[in-house]
Amino acid sequence: MIPIEWVFMASERIKGQTVRTPVTYDKELNIFLKWENKQITGSFKVRGALNKVLSLENWEQKQGLVTASAGNHGQGVALSGRIIDAPVLIFVSDQAVSSKVDAMRKLGAEVCTVKGGYGIVEQAALDYASQNNATYISPYNDGQIIAGQGTIGLELIHELTDEQKYTWIAPVGGGGLISGIGAVIRHFKMHHRLVGVQSEASAFTYSLYHKGSQSNVPDLPTLADGLSGPMQAGSITLPMLMNLVDDIITVTELEIAQGIAYAWHRYHEIIEGSSATALAAVLTGKIKSPAIVIISGGNIQPEIHEQICQKYEEII
Repeated sequence: MIPIEWVFMASERIKGQTVRTPVTYDKELNIFLKWENKQITGSFKVRGALNKVLSLENWEQKQGLVTASAGNHGQGVALSGRIIDAPVLIFVSDQAVSSKVDAMRKLGAEVCTVKGGYGIVEQAALDYASQNNATYISPYNDGQIIAGQGTIGLELIHELTDEQKYTWIAPVGGGGLISGIGAVIRHFKMHHRLVGVQSEASAFTYSLYHKGSQSNVPDLPTLADGLSGPMQAGSITLPMLMNLVDDIITVTELEIAQGIAYAWHRYHEIIEGSSATALAAVLTGKIKSPAIVIISGGNIQPEIHEQICQKYEEII
């Protein structure tokens, strides 16, 4: 666990640098949607990255920031580096979404491409940081990262004025987002359910939660690229997941694609595959309403989004 005070401190620390994203209610589905695709970098990840970087000592900042990213966390770290005037090096997979990589570079980061999946990329970044005395900024395995993501929970708490018991639904990869939200729900003694969703194409966290192991888990290409790959061994998010999360489920690639199309045709919102896992959990009936759906980001390759939305024009 992390001290809940860290989440309150994070809220103050990142105020003015991030956006308090909107929450809307869909009466037909009986769900609230938290639109983190409208966050400053197009993703919730900037909350944790900025909180972590601003919490560092000056000497830790100036020795340079290093991270591994599928794209959204990297943009958050790149923006944080620009704010504090520190160099940023981001390790990415050669399979990373090109628009996300371009966005990191536009924010001033240096990008190092590594052949292979996320697990290989993360280890390469960790090794580089250790060998070059740089400051590693984990996408999830860090208390200040988790605290920053937990600010989403604080914002949502203030939106809920009734006594209804909701199921909170969040995409889950390394577990930083859902752990931060879980810490907030636990602190306020809200008897809500908290469920994580992952693509069955790369269901490492699902396997850890249900089987206690990441062994023999397929790591296939997925629209939910931000949730793919194994969790770092010994991550502090794992015990938090086990203590705070009621269930982790999976959705298919088809269901993710249809979630992306649904968001566009019904709400006129562009969301990425990782976000669509949470929405898909409701659309497929795997999670019943009333629910709170965390739309974690909207950084999807434009041509992929267009293809999906054209293919599923009749989704509503």
